[in-house]
Amino acid sequence: MRVEQLMTRNVKVCNSADTLNRATQLMWEYDIGCVPVLSADGDGQIVGIVTDRDVAIAAYTQGAPLSAIPVTTAMAKQVITCHAQDGISQAEALMRDNRIRRLPVLDQNERLAGVISLNDIAREAQRERAGGHPEVNTEDLTETLASVSAPRAGRDVTIAA
Repeated sequence: MRVEQLMTRNVKVCNSADTLNRATQLMWEYDIGCVPVLSADGDGQIVGIVTDRDVAIAAYTQGAPLSAIPVTTAMAKQVITCHAQDGISQAEALMRDNRIRRLPVLDQNERLAGVISLNDIAREAQRERAGGHPEVNTEDLTETLASVSAPRAGRDVTIAA
């Protein structure tokens, strides 16, 4: 199975001149957890990605309204991507190795074509399980989820009972 078969195609984006207010507005209105950031010069190049967690951390650490925080200060600038023709296992390996839940998907011209998430792959595994024709490897999916969900090294978290 290829990435293009599961990816979301109608991707909401912002540009590098936007503020976190715009990115958050898109996340809220479209019930999404990340927004790819495209170059403000209109060339369509992806220059970053901002997640809901990035917004929350930036708001807390900068103590300013979201409308005053440039999206460029909170976005990940090293964007891990895959291609529409890649296999699902390749996308999962990128997620697992980089401990990320979502991948922007590029077309043959290196332009944004979609986004694939770990959720997309998990839902496909469930559909396949019900249909009896599995293509998604559930063992790989479990390993990817565990890897992405693991606490960062050196971070011991105690939860009060």
